[in-house]
Amino acid sequence: MKRKTFTPQQNAKILKEFEKGKRAVGISREHGVSQAAFYIWRQRLKTRQEA
Repeated sequence: MKRKTFTPQQNAKILKEFEKGKRAVGISREHGVSQAAFYIWRQRLKTRQEA
């Protein structure tokens, strides 16, 4: 099965949904992303903002 690739803009949009209060489980189902990938994106975004 082919992997989905998301652009950094799409990642940011998905993470903003989480910041608005949506649960990670619902976001991952809606966008077809594993929860592990979602949390990895979140960690990467946090480290980019700190730098």
